[in-house]
Amino acid sequence: MALKASEINESVRWQDLTEGLKIFEPGTSKQFCTGEWRTETPVWDQEKCKQCLLCVPYCPDSSIPVEDKKRKDFDLDHCKGCGICVKACPFKAISMREGQ
Repeated sequence: MALKASEINESVRWQDLTEGLKIFEPGTSKQFCTGEWRTETPVWDQEKCKQCLLCVPYCPDSSIPVEDKKRKDFDLDHCKGCGICVKACPFKAISMREGQ
């Protein structure tokens, strides 16, 4: 019997986990920090940003939060560092830096 994502914690034995730690229930990505294997990190320059929000729909990990119709800084817990946002920004307000 596969564990639910909410049941996985430090006390669960490895033998009780699914192979490859596969999660078979939907809607669990916010429960896991998946940005830790990023090799490059996006940097947001608020001065250059025009709040056009063109970067937001391009992010495959939904790591660009929007609040009150304005983008906020990156959700680095989930950003994989793919750099798609850099190419989507027409104002060059996003750059990538090496490392986490």
